[in-house]
Amino acid sequence: MPIVIESVHSASYQDQEDLQKIYRDAPEWLLAPFGDSQALITAGLSNGSLLAARFNDRLLGAARVQRQGNVWHLSQLCVRKLTRRRGVAERLLVEAQRMAHEAGCELRLLAPVGQLEAQALAAKLDLQLDAQQALNQG
Repeated sequence: MPIVIESVHSASYQDQEDLQKIYRDAPEWLLAPFGDSQALITAGLSNGSLLAARFNDRLLGAARVQRQGNVWHLSQLCVRKLTRRRGVAERLLVEAQRMAHEAGCELRLLAPVGQLEAQALAAKLDLQLDAQQALNQG
């Protein structure tokens, strides 16, 4: 069964639990500017900015996509610890790129300055990486 990428606008109880598990092990810098994972999840659900990877009815990874004119910024990308290194993050990014392209927009990664993981991912997928503090995250 393939990994399905979807926008999450309303989350079932199980989806909420999965989102909490996804962000539970996230480093503090990944959650910024939100105080904790629940604030990030609540904001993402309320404004429709959460994109998630689903496999066998369970969410394995999630990211926030902020649509700003003709540029979409993807941030807070995280995959559940036990399913990392299996292509989930790359699948999420590739699908987000496709969605942005279909909308006539450019997808860029948004991360704090100096985050090597984000730099490597941006280079691998040939995405522009924008510095998080330069943009309004709220």
